[in-house]
Amino acid sequence: MLAGCAAPLPLRGTGDLGVVIERAIGRLQVVDTSAHATLGTVDGLGDLSHASVVYSRDGRYAYVFGRDGGLTKVDLLERRIDRRTLQAGNSIGGAISQDGRVVAAQNYAPGGVKLFDARTLALLADIPSAVGPDGQRSKVVGLADAPEGRFVASLFDAGEIWLIDARNPRMPRITRFRGIGRQPYDGLVTPDGRYYVAGLFGEDGVALVDLWHPERGATRILDGYGKGEARLPVYKMPHLRGWAIADGYAFLPAVGHHEVLIVDTRTWREVGRVAVAGQPVFVIARPDARQVWVNFALPDNGKVQVIDTETRRVTATLAPGRAVLHLEFTPRGEEVWISVRDDNRVVVYDTATLARVATLAANAPSGIFFTSRATRIGF
Repeated sequence: MLAGCAAPLPLRGTGDLGVVIERAIGRLQVVDTSAHATLGTVDGLGDLSHASVVYSRDGRYAYVFGRDGGLTKVDLLERRIDRRTLQAGNSIGGAISQDGRVVAAQNYAPGGVKLFDARTLALLADIPSAVGPDGQRSKVVGLADAPEGRFVASLFDAGEIWLIDARNPRMPRITRFRGIGRQPYDGLVTPDGRYYVAGLFGEDGVALVDLWHPERGATRILDGYGKGEARLPVYKMPHLRGWAIADGYAFLPAVGHHEVLIVDTRTWREVGRVAVAGQPVFVIARPDARQVWVNFALPDNGKVQVIDTETRRVTATLAPGRAVLHLEFTPRGEEVWISVRDDNRVVVYDTATLARVATLAANAPSGIFFTSRATRIGF
């Protein structure tokens, strides 16, 4: 009777919702981007020290991948855990299929990819990764969804890219691209779903797969982009998943350099560089492609810089606070939300005026993920 008398949650859509990961306490905040407000929290998500999130097609459910191998399905409207499974010993992310029916997890330990039913989290397939030079199963990174029911991933230790056809998720088919280069560390699928781009940590270069023509194999681009330059110690692995594709160009973080590389996506050749304040981690394009925002590794991780994509110059340097970890644009790009871990807050900026418009309290926030990702390829 008491349950029947509980006040129902207000009727609302999900298009302006999102989550903020509170990494130190295994919790996420459900946020409303229109109201600049926290609607509630969900606890019990395990180790979120390297967490990522994908969304169901309707934006109601967030699938949270935790570092401890936990995969948790969270109901944003009811602010509760719908289902949870510990699917690996060490995991750093995942993806959801084009039709929203299959969730894929990429794992460090044991290395491989697992496919799950998005509704029930029942295991559909367990795909062990190739063995690396140390005789162990390779860590899997850069997992992304691709058109036609496929996933693409990189094998850090084995130096391979895998194209996984999961249209029959209980019997996935694997196409392996070998000899792509040393230590692919992350990957992205371009917004049109055509290309998969994997950055290489073990050498100066990038691997590229044309998903329209996988029979052509993987090709190398940007070979030796740091040739003749002193490479700095890398304090934090850069990420490509920001989808920094703007105005026909890819803006990519240069590993071990204080630069953002500019690549023409028609030829995949370097056409320029932008000197920035430190080693870039995330290089993220505003949805209208007019700006690219960059954050940095230590010791410059209190800064964020804005690049004008037309002039290819840094036009602003902001100081949101100590230890900026992630940036996320609202769906149409009028605002950007920035997590500031060591100041325990999320700061919201107007992207046109660069004025700070809101601040939300959060416990050691890291990743910020909005439901607009549900409609985007590669997110």
